[in-house]
Amino acid sequence: MSRPIRVLVVDDSASMRAVIGRILVRDGDIVVVGSAPDPFEAREMIKSLDPDVVTLDVEMPGMDGLSFLERIMRLRPMPVVMCSTLTARGADVTIEALRLGAVDCVCKPSGNAAEMESEGERLRACVRAAAHSRVRPGPAPRLPVAQTGGACADRLVVVGASTGGVEALFTFIGALPADGPPVLVVQHMPAGFTANFAARLDGEAQMRVVEARDGDVVQAGSVYIAPGGERHMRLRGTNSPVISLERGELVGGHRPAVDELFRSFVPVAERTTAALLTGMGQDGAAGMLALHEAGARTLAQSAESCVVYGMPRAAVELGAVEQIVPIERMADAVLRSCLARKER
Repeated sequence: MSRPIRVLVVDDSASMRAVIGRILVRDGDIVVVGSAPDPFEAREMIKSLDPDVVTLDVEMPGMDGLSFLERIMRLRPMPVVMCSTLTARGADVTIEALRLGAVDCVCKPSGNAAEMESEGERLRACVRAAAHSRVRPGPAPRLPVAQTGGACADRLVVVGASTGGVEALFTFIGALPADGPPVLVVQHMPAGFTANFAARLDGEAQMRVVEARDGDVVQAGSVYIAPGGERHMRLRGTNSPVISLERGELVGGHRPAVDELFRSFVPVAERTTAALLTGMGQDGAAGMLALHEAGARTLAQSAESCVVYGMPRAAVELGAVEQIVPIERMADAVLRSCLARKER
């Protein structure tokens, strides 16, 4: 955008509205055009101010953020970034909000100066990505479950996603068969949210979905979601691979990072299919190139089906991608790629 991004802040706390407002305007490319204490005022301000992005509190009196988001996406679809506290209910509701069409979620700014700076930078980045996102209102329709999973159970699948990835992963993982090959996933998500995300996926998918634990033996029929927070997820071993959760510095601004997970699959590249889904930035592109050069099959989500076509585009531009696939066909394409390599 050539002009500043115009944001409406919705939160029932006056002090939090002020904090979010100060954080957003710091770099000059974002302006706060209004703030509202509840969805009722926010509805009128959306009509009169026509903001580019709305930041929305999850838990508010009168009408919660989830109900308000559902109305926004049904009546006037627009980019929404959810602001949540790190509570079990907050995380669960936020994940449902992402399914309903919210672009991303951030933790409410809190803590010491260093934490506030880090959270503030993520909030600004999310708002910038939301302003350039493709709004996909409402949860995607449930797809029929793909077949031929058991025939490639000795294969490995590794996936990276960021902005828009929650909805994309519900679509992709929900279409995999119960006997599908093991899937390891890094989805950029705040700490405290990935356990709820894995539980929600597990309740809807045919495959077993868990938040990964250090030392987990990778098994067919299971999906492992990297926990958000302080550790990178890597694959260790070749014959009976296990998951390793290791502390380390941020990589490309992320921990866990898709690049770190992808690179750990290079020793087993001949048995691996890698998929890079919607997300801002370029995390995963270099790792996918390393996998591609080592003999893995590589797929990227198509621009038209991405909320933010950043990470897949970076991989395509590096020459790391064999196939570009709409998210609605990703499960079938991944299984077919597994079978194709097995038959060589």
